[in-house]
Amino acid sequence: MGFAMAWTAAGHGATWAGLVLTAINLPRALLLLFGGAVADRVGAWRVMISADAAMTAVTLTLAALTWQMSDRLLLLVMVALAIGIADAFYLPSSGSMPRLLAPSASLPRATSARQIAGQAAAFTGPAIGGLLLATFGLAVTAVANAATFAIMAAVLIALRPKPAQLIHQPPTHAGASAVLGSSSDDLRLPTSGWGRQAFDGLRVAFTDPVLRPLLLMTAAAAGLLLPSAGLLVPVLARQLGWPPASAGAVTGTIALGSGTVAFVVLVRGALTNPRRTASRGLLVASGGVAFLALVGIADRSTSFGPGQVPLPAALTAAALIGVGLGMFGTSVAPLVLGATPETHLARVQAVLVFAQSVPLLITNNLLGAFADVVPAGSVLLTCAGLLAGGVGVIRLHESRTASRATVRGAVP
Repeated sequence: MGFAMAWTAAGHGATWAGLVLTAINLPRALLLLFGGAVADRVGAWRVMISADAAMTAVTLTLAALTWQMSDRLLLLVMVALAIGIADAFYLPSSGSMPRLLAPSASLPRATSARQIAGQAAAFTGPAIGGLLLATFGLAVTAVANAATFAIMAAVLIALRPKPAQLIHQPPTHAGASAVLGSSSDDLRLPTSGWGRQAFDGLRVAFTDPVLRPLLLMTAAAAGLLLPSAGLLVPVLARQLGWPPASAGAVTGTIALGSGTVAFVVLVRGALTNPRRTASRGLLVASGGVAFLALVGIADRSTSFGPGQVPLPAALTAAALIGVGLGMFGTSVAPLVLGATPETHLARVQAVLVFAQSVPLLITNNLLGAFADVVPAGSVLLTCAGLLAGGVGVIRLHESRTASRATVRGAVP
């Protein structure tokens, strides 16, 4: 559905495509911390079922209105806002589930299994979305998407575990002190308790020496890699005259590469030295983005006609991006979950998604506007260079912080 919406909006210009993606990310970013607090308080499973039911209704409404409206831009923005609100509650809950259901030693495999499921959908989704969009239009695509949400809600209801089946159980909320400590100051007002609970995830995440660099790298990847796949690939395809099915195949191959790495981790176990693997994965992904940029730049200077795509080269670049993302994701997810206190599982996951959403609010609009005045291949090349440089800066900062900590520990 995301590909179908971005493709439809890109038909009116890259700026509109960026606006639709921003309409998803803005409410997601604003409500994520609150969504994490709700999940830690009322239960992740209950939140996920409610969000899937809500999205079933939203996508069916989109389908019905699409058949009646000729100007779809405002409709796309409204639906994007609804998606962002649902994501703000769903994503922290789903992110916390591996820690609740799997022993700590199995976290790398559990998070990889979750990533495989997500990447399988992400691989088939853009390709099927491009095919449905080209064949039947946006309304049928929305109906198909509504069916997936309804099926997911039914599966969650059928598989909902009893409390005794959870490996880790955050304490039942009996007041803010159950989550934040024993201070009576946390119980002055219910609204104060909710606010403190929501923002306490930020405190935990950014004061922890393990979580902080991981969140910074996640922000860099989100701001520069996610727009490359979600925004710039459709824009590049539009500029070069590629058909939607080919653009969807490129986007899907990114998910395939990431899912392949996750499958290797699922079968063989955690990758060695996950912190180093995470940064190397981002460098591999930045190389793939640069390669895809060069494919687009070369296409503009050759005699390819409309609909003719240098597909093997584009798919190779997409596979590199996916492999790099897989290396990063399979390393970061278990590290973050393993370092998170049990009382803050959903809230730290909310911060993790927050670190992805806030950069996207900026980069989707900047890169979309940039791609309206310069070729999308040049924008992709810029993203690759900035990502590689950002990873280097974060690793240097992490090394210096570790060195200072070692020196302080050696002083009597």
